[in-house]
Amino acid sequence: MTHSDGIDVRKPVSTPVEDGDDLVEPVSRGRAIVRRFRANRSAAVGGGLLLAIIIVTTAAPIIAPYGPAQVDISDRLSGPTPEHWLGTDTLGRDTLSRLMHGGRVSLAAAGLSVAIATVIGLPLGLVSGYFGGIVDWLLDRAADVLMAFPAIILTIAIIAAVGPGLTTAMVSLGIVYAPRMYRVVRGSTLEVRREVYIEASTSIGTPSLMILRKRVLPNILPATLVQLSFLLASALLAEVTISLLGLGALPPTASWGSMLGQAFLEMRGSPSLAVYPGIAIAIATLCFNLIGDGLRDAFGRETRKS
Repeated sequence: MTHSDGIDVRKPVSTPVEDGDDLVEPVSRGRAIVRRFRANRSAAVGGGLLLAIIIVTTAAPIIAPYGPAQVDISDRLSGPTPEHWLGTDTLGRDTLSRLMHGGRVSLAAAGLSVAIATVIGLPLGLVSGYFGGIVDWLLDRAADVLMAFPAIILTIAIIAAVGPGLTTAMVSLGIVYAPRMYRVVRGSTLEVRREVYIEASTSIGTPSLMILRKRVLPNILPATLVQLSFLLASALLAEVTISLLGLGALPPTASWGSMLGQAFLEMRGSPSLAVYPGIAIAIATLCFNLIGDGLRDAFGRETRKS
């Protein structure tokens, strides 16, 4: 259709854009979070280093030059050589190969304990924070009691009652860490519970399970992910401590903690045996903390200066 003035009314008349105006395309919240995380250099470096560590340790059975338990008594406590880049330990086992295989065990153990803590703490925190009442009071008091003891001491007490072993130690640690995850989830759920959209969903008769799954859980996910990264760092250090004491990974299984414990016996003659696993532990722990800080900043900032 053409107007009498000759303007085609079917086509919208474009508004001229003045100099200095910015054309901003809408960005989804998920993409904005990823972009903010990648813009954080420390978090990006930590994520890249951790990814490299995971790839190397996962591929250890393929790329490691020797087996983790391959013994060569004739070449024990050697320094770096073309055959053994990081030297050998007291039994002539290749340090580099054991470092790769040990990282695989230590990271998997830390992941197992945090997974158990999440499986226990997440649903209990959701139920406690959303429904409240006597259930909330009982769960809160139980969490207070468990958190009153240092995590390592309580874990060692459980291991003493059940028996040593890496799996036992990590399951015990997961139980001990569950109240920490519970606290974070409960606090986040209490905040979300007061939002208007939760009240609106409740008023129209939406089942509580559906509200928890579709309304509450997605909104507490940021705080949960941040807590996960910090718990992984703490669990890795706990695995090192437990294995160093001889209650975690048992010989001949290699882990960073057991390597550190064995290195202490040869500290005077071969101090480098403790340096390599110590550096690996420090780097991995730092990566988890940097990722946690980056996630906290990425989720917490809704606006960002360009």
